[in-house]
Amino acid sequence: MSTTAIVILNWNGVDFLTQFLPTLITHSGGYEIIVADNASSDNSVLFLQQNYPDVKIINNASNGGFAKGYNDALQTIQGQYDYYLLLNSDIEVTENWLSPLISVLDKHDEIAGVQPKIKSFHQRNLFEHAGAAGGMMDKNNYPFCRGRIFDYVEEDHGQYDFSREVFWTSGACMLIRASVFHELGGFDESFFAHMEEIDLCWRAKNRGYSFRFEPASTVYHVGGGTLPYESPRKTFLNFRNSLYMIHKNHEGWLPGKIFYRLLLDGIAGLKYAIGFKFKHVAAIIKAHFAYYGQQGSLSKKRGSLNQLRNSPTSGGRFKGSILFNYFVKGIKTFEQLDKKRF
Repeated sequence: MSTTAIVILNWNGVDFLTQFLPTLITHSGGYEIIVADNASSDNSVLFLQQNYPDVKIINNASNGGFAKGYNDALQTIQGQYDYYLLLNSDIEVTENWLSPLISVLDKHDEIAGVQPKIKSFHQRNLFEHAGAAGGMMDKNNYPFCRGRIFDYVEEDHGQYDFSREVFWTSGACMLIRASVFHELGGFDESFFAHMEEIDLCWRAKNRGYSFRFEPASTVYHVGGGTLPYESPRKTFLNFRNSLYMIHKNHEGWLPGKIFYRLLLDGIAGLKYAIGFKFKHVAAIIKAHFAYYGQQGSLSKKRGSLNQLRNSPTSGGRFKGSILFNYFVKGIKTFEQLDKKRF
């Protein structure tokens, strides 16, 4: 029988722990719950010690962000569990949320990770931005979701209530094989936060693994708990980390892909400028310079990863441009995309 640890990465999130831990404990069927604390300065650890003595606490030495925080925590429990359920602290789980996810990995050895349906905590009829009904990737390596394309979030009316392969699963709530996580060396810590789970999934897919969405499980996500969606800091991390990810994982002629991406990011910057969001324009420019400054280390990573490629899987890849479909053709939902392009 497989063993699973539910691991929550926490940084100054005592309010979320207070709100969501009781429901998590009620609906998690006795599975071990671990809180990995990223050197919080609030009373998160004391709160757990006093109120939830059965919850295991891992004290990380510093706040290294999402990527390093999980790497440090999972390194300490390596070899103890078959699966890790990575769970944001701002998520409300529902009855029988975990067993359908575990069942997917138990039945399919080739599947490295699986995510549930992720809906909005505050607008419960809507999907949530970070994950929705599973992550996809277009031909220019722009990620999007079934249920969310760019800023347009769909209402859930059962349109995605079937299990299917996806390109990436959300770090907000992801069940992943412990063996695969450690085989890949965990998250890339240079990302700090945002898109590190997409990079992890892409690296796994390049080794022949696949990822899946399972609608029999539903959770509700507050979202924006660490950085608001409109934060220029988030814009910087998303644009920089996207370039990091492409440099490492893109199969083909890299200079051409990066140059084309530069042009597309320039269009995005122009859109922000038209909307008088000049801090976001500056964030995109800063992201590109940060990427250029890491060419050497990224090229080393790319070389190492290329040597480990083994029967890459392409499920969840959209062979068209999501930018063109969204901004030119006016397509706002996944259902409207040409299914022949997948």
